[in-house]
Amino acid sequence: MLVTLREVLKDAQKNHYGVGLFNTVNLEMAKGVLAAAEALRSPVIIGTAEVLLPYASLEELAYFLLPMAKKATVPVVLHFDHGLTEPKILEALRLGFSSIMYDCSTDSYEHNIGRVAQMVRIARLFGASVEGELGHVGDNVADDDGSIYTQPAQALDFVNRTEVDALAVAIGTAHGAYKSKPRLDIGRLAEIAHTVSTPLVLHGGSGLSDENFRNCVANGIAKINIFTDINCAAARAAHDLYREGCGLTDLQNGIADAVQQETMKKMRIFGSAGRG
Repeated sequence: MLVTLREVLKDAQKNHYGVGLFNTVNLEMAKGVLAAAEALRSPVIIGTAEVLLPYASLEELAYFLLPMAKKATVPVVLHFDHGLTEPKILEALRLGFSSIMYDCSTDSYEHNIGRVAQMVRIARLFGASVEGELGHVGDNVADDDGSIYTQPAQALDFVNRTEVDALAVAIGTAHGAYKSKPRLDIGRLAEIAHTVSTPLVLHGGSGLSDENFRNCVANGIAKINIFTDINCAAARAAHDLYREGCGLTDLQNGIADAVQQETMKKMRIFGSAGRG
């Protein structure tokens, strides 16, 4: 069933588990993620990000993701992650995405608030939920000096003024594959969670340890973003399954199964199994 971020994250926050966002760029990945959700009776967030649109457009993805989400017997959020441009965010809303993230985290603080607050008002007209980001999640390496980390008092002001449904926080994670061991500021996360009532989001989840994930969920994270781990699982499956003379149809089911297994692994760690 198609739902919004508000609907799944409030329960996750209340009952101390995390819901995974698994970005997908093709049908095999989508099948794998949704099969995992059905098998484990887990709520799930599925979708794409603006940086992934060169691999599959919003319109192409909406053709199959929207019907699949509606047909599912567990709660499914169709989410456009890291929306960077208003035209693409509006396109996602018009296509039926039930949730969007407007990433203005590299803007000044006041511009971030102003632009996100305006998008919240627009998304409400579509019945969609909105995620914002405060601080800035790194790229491939976590920042050491703390200058890009989310400040708890600022987080409270941000959610009060924007009325976002979810807040992505910067506590030391990075996008993509980690080049060094991540150092997460769990104390900062716990302080933010005690300061704001809005569900919190962890970006840069691929590559973290099981212990990292459990600590983050225990200290306030309700949504966890995953792409690299399932993307690599799909690529490994294609490599391992290929034999001379194989066609794409010989690989597709194995790729979907590999994505399903990796997704199920994450769902069990996040504690969302049995919550759908």
